[in-house]
Amino acid sequence: MADLFDALDPPRLPLAEAMRPKTIAEVIGQKHLLGPGKPLALAFQSGKPHSMILWGPPGVGKTTLARLMAKSFDAEFTALSAVFSGVKDIREAIAQAEVARTRGRHTILFVDEVHRFNKAQQDAFLPYVEQGLVTLVGATTENPSFEVNSALLSRAAVYVLQPLGADELAELFERARAFACPELEFEDDARDRLTGFADGDARRMLNLLEQVQTAATTAGVNPVTPVFIDEALSRNLRRFDKGGEAFYDQISALHKSVRGSDPDAALYWLCRMLDGGAEPLYMGRRLVRMAIEDIGLADPRALEICLNACTTYERLGSPEGELALAQAAVFLACAAKSNAVYKAYNAARKFVADDVSRPVPIHLRNAPTKLMKELGYGKAYRYAHDEPGAYAAGENYFPEGMAKPGWYVPVERGMEAKIAEKLARLRELDRDYEARAGDSGA
Repeated sequence: MADLFDALDPPRLPLAEAMRPKTIAEVIGQKHLLGPGKPLALAFQSGKPHSMILWGPPGVGKTTLARLMAKSFDAEFTALSAVFSGVKDIREAIAQAEVARTRGRHTILFVDEVHRFNKAQQDAFLPYVEQGLVTLVGATTENPSFEVNSALLSRAAVYVLQPLGADELAELFERARAFACPELEFEDDARDRLTGFADGDARRMLNLLEQVQTAATTAGVNPVTPVFIDEALSRNLRRFDKGGEAFYDQISALHKSVRGSDPDAALYWLCRMLDGGAEPLYMGRRLVRMAIEDIGLADPRALEICLNACTTYERLGSPEGELALAQAAVFLACAAKSNAVYKAYNAARKFVADDVSRPVPIHLRNAPTKLMKELGYGKAYRYAHDEPGAYAAGENYFPEGMAKPGWYVPVERGMEAKIAEKLARLRELDRDYEARAGDSGA
């Protein structure tokens, strides 16, 4: 009777769990690690486990690889999540490993989201890894260089896992459809739409397929069309969180696209981030930074356009205001480029930070009182507007004994080309003045 009940009403596993690979041969993706002669393939073949950090985005097989490692090496598998675990849980896991060792069993200790453990918690693993009591497999979505302490990194190999590509997701889709809903047909565009929503995440793709199967069965839809996919699925945010590395990688890509004068790429990364949930005014502030750092005085309009785009967004909101941000991004990409002011500012800041506090020259000091005038404050200062061309040729505005540093070197592009011409003329006037002063002194 129990067997009949089980047959009629079997326990239902989520598709992502039911489809979890049982062998390395079933794993889709990560060929750079699992292909013939590749690092993890060799590790599995060796029969000798080693501690490692698996770094990659969600849904690319980090947990699966850890489980397969335990199976391949005939080891105990203990899993912790750094989100929910503390030092007490670590101690309990170590105690279980010690018990397993008395039975002649080694332990693979899997720590999901290992980057969320603080330094003390990460350090708690070190003696047991060194003793060989456990083989630590840490999984992280963040760059371990920043998020995992150096002592732990020095004892573990780091393997970088990649998002699944379109062909790999399509392969997984067909395998999952045949397993879970072979009677349900999908138009080619619908399959591509579904795998596109997955955004390289195998777990997400399987979860989405389950949602579509339920919706299609309920609505009596077969075959599934792209329009039905859009109606059945609520849009999930693209893969990045607002403090994670993927977020800053995309900001970097936007900035480099603007600097590289590629308006289409700038639009792509801007839209990627907006689509992923980035705050539009944050994007506006980044565009302002780009206008200052990479365009500068080659086209001063860039800063004005970016500031206006931020103001426009504040007035219009989404989605209309985002068009102003797009306009600013395209303008920045197409504008003449100069980082001359940025470089000059950084050089000046470094000089001032390293230099002594030089006094202001007497002739440049203000003289609001009689005593200051008697002390010579402001004496011999040449008022530029009273000089020919409103320029006091030969005048020195630096502290005594400080050579003119030449920090600002305008580029020969955009408006800065004209600035360069003007500065060259002014330097020539300085040389003529100094030459005349030298002749009269002689």
